[in-house]
Amino acid sequence: MLFQSPWLQGLQTRGYIHQITHPEALDEAAKAGGLIGYIGFDATADSLHIGSLVQIMLLRRLQQAGGKPIVVMGGGTTKVGDPSGKDASRKLLTEAEIAANIASIKRVFAQFLHFGNGPNDALMIDNDAWLSKLGYVDFLRTYGPHFTINRMLSFDSVRLRLEREQPLTFLEFNYMLMQAVDFLELYQRTGCVLQMGGSDQWGNIVNGVELVRRIEGKAAYGLTTPLLTTSSGAKMGKTERGAVWLNADRLSPYEYWQFWRNTEDGDVGRFLRLFTDLPDAEIAELEALEGAAINEAKIALANAATIMLHGPDAAKAAQESAAAAFTGGIGEAMPNFTLASSEGTALRLTTALTRCGLTASNAEAKRQVKAGAVLVNGVAVTDENALLAQESLAGDGVKLTLGKKRHALLRVQD
Repeated sequence: MLFQSPWLQGLQTRGYIHQITHPEALDEAAKAGGLIGYIGFDATADSLHIGSLVQIMLLRRLQQAGGKPIVVMGGGTTKVGDPSGKDASRKLLTEAEIAANIASIKRVFAQFLHFGNGPNDALMIDNDAWLSKLGYVDFLRTYGPHFTINRMLSFDSVRLRLEREQPLTFLEFNYMLMQAVDFLELYQRTGCVLQMGGSDQWGNIVNGVELVRRIEGKAAYGLTTPLLTTSSGAKMGKTERGAVWLNADRLSPYEYWQFWRNTEDGDVGRFLRLFTDLPDAEIAELEALEGAAINEAKIALANAATIMLHGPDAAKAAQESAAAAFTGGIGEAMPNFTLASSEGTALRLTTALTRCGLTASNAEAKRQVKAGAVLVNGVAVTDENALLAQESLAGDGVKLTLGKKRHALLRVQD
């Protein structure tokens, strides 16, 4: 449909919208201004990965349009675990592990949102504040009558698990009720009328919308973003090395920059719209580049995305290091790793590749070496038993290269 509110128009143009529960009514609410919306983030690890970035950008777009974004940290829901898109139950974390994960995760949001006490300032709330205080019988009596087992079984998070004959615990079955209660609590506490999330959250979001409407008799809305895949069909953010983390201590700014720099040609325009603030007209110009010139658009994407998360200095250093690596040099931002001098007089090359994170295992390292994909200081090495002498690791160290674009510096600790 053709939206009237600038916010939804912008989301539609940039490719954020998959489903909306009440599109016309949400459009009217957005036109009126002061829209308050939230997205929840469970603390299953000590960093979010790039799969969460489109949701963070969605909150950013809401704030840019004059709305108020709420970040809900899932201190309570993480104790249960979201079954959406999973074939097995998540590992149950201790309260101390969840608290540590939240403390680590929350730092990222300040790079994308402005927090404070103003009407347009973002809020961060932990849903453990209310979920852990709910008595079980009270919870069932208050919220149980608003949900039917028939409808709960129809949602993908439950139905797909059962169709694959994978066990779904009663603990996980309660997750969608807890998320619905989050929406109701946020409505009552802040006036929040919108829940957003990925397409896999549609069932959970619909439950929350319906709970607010049934208990409060007020309008509430849900909006989901599409599942992101690359032009080749791969899941966005999945690489041969695993997840692309947002915290710098899990993935260096250089590697983050390189991830965007290596974007497939067919994805450049779409990712520029989703993950940067560059104007539509500039994106159209970059997207129109052809042949080798498309690399200019990829560099623009890498710089804009890295500046947003890690700052302009990190983006500049990453670009300079990438340029140096291309010409055989070593840049300051290149990932570097140190070995204790006590580790011996020589190190097996395959071990070094794995130690630096260029390969996931020694077996993979052997395959890459034998395939001629590994360079040591710019020289190809095909002997899987090759050793790196400790004296070569001293001083400036050894530059390891896998393929054309992945580099690391390894040296012995002074």
